[in-house]
Amino acid sequence: MWTDVVELRDFYATELGQMVQKTVRRKIRGRWSNLSGMRLLGLGFATPYLSPFLPEAERVIAIMPPRQGALPWPEEGPGLTAMADETALPLADQEVDRVLLIHALEATEQVAGMMREIWRVLADGGKMMVVVPNRRGIWARLEHTPFGNGRPYSAGQLERMLRENMFVPLGSSGALFVPPVESRVMLRSAAAMEEMGRRWCESFGGVVMVEAEKRIHAMVPGDPVGSRGRWPLAGCVEGQRP
Repeated sequence: MWTDVVELRDFYATELGQMVQKTVRRKIRGRWSNLSGMRLLGLGFATPYLSPFLPEAERVIAIMPPRQGALPWPEEGPGLTAMADETALPLADQEVDRVLLIHALEATEQVAGMMREIWRVLADGGKMMVVVPNRRGIWARLEHTPFGNGRPYSAGQLERMLRENMFVPLGSSGALFVPPVESRVMLRSAAAMEEMGRRWCESFGGVVMVEAEKRIHAMVPGDPVGSRGRWPLAGCVEGQRP
């Protein structure tokens, strides 16, 4: 079940949401330290994590599925948000170099279709970062955050799904070892708790993060090369331009 985009926006406006954004961003940057000259796609609700890449990437765009809804982004400058079905991305084959998938995999009922589309639009050797609720963590058991909705995964389940869909997992990690509570004392301790969790109980974080690479010898049946559109995207949020 998709979480409404307004609920997602409102969550990231809270102190808890800001902690989540900071923590997960740090983990992403640990793997993607420099995307200079690359084209980055955020799929799901990725905008809280895309802003740091705007100054360096060649192109950054966020695609949000219709069942989630879409909001304009960024606040200043040309709009970089589009609304499109996760199984029919309005991009050409091999159009992007990196994909950040967050608030999406746990919600979709079309896992294979979405993975096939991501594989199609990724360039050869392109990489994807997947962030999903951890089946073993407490965040997946409480419904007052977006990570308590949808289908959670363990690291092993996520890596197996990626292999079955023509991706090669490169590494996994956990994040969000702080309980999902609005406690300023707890939130101030977040950095220390993340370090402790990383060292001693990484499999019990609130989210699982896996980086995977496109398996370039795989083929996508039934989807001829060049069957989709190219930049700029159609379907941008009203009032914004691609």
